[in-house]
This record gives sequence, C-alpha cells and structure tokens, in this order.
Amino acid sequence: MPGPLLTATISESSQRGFIAGPLLIAGHAILELALVIAFLLGLAPFFQQPVVFVATALVGAVILFWMAFGMFRSLPSLSLSWEADQQRRSHPIISGILMSVANPYWIIWWATIGLGYILYSWRFGFWGIAFFFVGHILADLVWYSLIAAAVAGGRHFLTNRLYRGLIAVCAVFLIVFAGYFAYAGFEKLNAIIS
Repeated sequence: MPGPLLTATISESSQRGFIAGPLLIAGHAILELALVIAFLLGLAPFFQQPVVFVATALVGAVILFWMAFGMFRSLPSLSLSWEADQQRRSHPIISGILMSVANPYWIIWWATIGLGYILYSWRFGFWGIAFFFVGHILADLVWYSLIAAAVAGGRHFLTNRLYRGLIAVCAVFLIVFAGYFAYAGFEKLNAIIS
C-alpha cells in the first residue's frame, strides 16, 4: 500500500543507497512482531473497536497531512547530496517503525485482515504463526528491496529537479491518503454517534 513507508523508502534509497530498503523493513518487522505478540496476549479485541478505528483514522490523517506539508516545505532545499544532511536524519530502522505507525492503513489492516491471518495461523500453533509472520515479512522485504534497488540504481540518472518532483508526487499521495482516512474516520464517527 503506498504510504509513509514507501515514501521513506524512495527518499532514503535515493540518498543512502539500496541498504535503506532492508533497514526500513527491519524496523517495520520489529513493530509488526510487537503487534503480533500483543494480539496473542489478548489485545486483538481492543484493536477491533470502532472507537479505535476512528482515532486511528483521524490521528493518522493529521500525521500524514503533517508529513506531506513537511515534504512540500523542504522541496526548495532538497538535494541528492547527503553527506552534510546525514547527521539530522534518523536511522532507517527507527524510520521504518515510525513510518509504519504513521500510516493509519497499517493499523486498520492489522486490526482486520492481519488479525484474520493470525487467527487462521494459530490453528497450526506456534509454527503456524511463525510461518505466517516470516512469509509476510519476506514479502515486504522483497518488495521494498526491489523499490530501493530501483531508486538507488537510478539515482545516478536523477537530477535534483527530478528528485524534488518525485518527493512532491509522494507528498501528493500522502495528502490523498490523509484525505481518505479523514473521510473514513468521520464517516465511522458519524455512524457511532447516530
């Protein structure tokens, strides 16, 4: 699903190279492992409550709007030269965790589809959960590594102008998703209140 993690993969890979993709997914995997453990410890019903959906959608929309605004604001100064900029950037593993949490779709997916997969996998015990989780993370790793490789390989052909355009397109995607989640959150809130 396009969102903050994809945007971070494109941005980080253009500056740090291919390794940014696997490192971002390592952070994403750490967060998802914590969530799977939380589900197994009994927190699944909490994540399925309508109020959690509303809060996730609305707070996530605000975060996505804020991220898009920051991306647009930084466009004039963006450059593919990263040596001086590297000190203020967070580590890709931390970014993988933060970008996953910032995406409302991630929480909604895990509260619905992901939980269904966990419940199905649980029928096969610990190994069922382990195989599901490893397969899920490997799929993410392969996909985001391909994106990181494409961006890192193509960064020598990118000019600063094209790079800014790519980041602007990613920011537009974030705004679209933020609008969608705000709409979905207000719709669900209206249904709860009515």
